[in-house]
Amino acid sequence: MKDEQIVEILTKESDEFKKLAAEHRLLDSQAADLAGKHYLSTEEEIEKKRIQKLKLLKKDRMEELIIRYKKDHSTN
Repeated sequence: MKDEQIVEILTKESDEFKKLAAEHRLLDSQAADLAGKHYLSTEEEIEKKRIQKLKLLKKDRMEELIIRYKKDHSTN
C-alpha cells in the first residue's frame, strides 16, 4: 500500500494523525506568510525557526504513525 493511501486512511481513522496534519498545515501557512516578507525582524527570524522546528516534529510524528500502520497491516 502506498503512503498516500495510508495517509487517507489515517486521516479518517486516527484523531491524532488528523490533528497533526491540521497543525502542520497551519504552521505551513504561517511559514509562508513569513516567507512572503522581504525583510524579517529578529523576532520574526526566531519565529520562523520555531515554526520550522514544530513543522518537522509534526511531520516526523506523522511518519511514525504511517510506519506503525504499515507494520501493523503488513501481510507476512
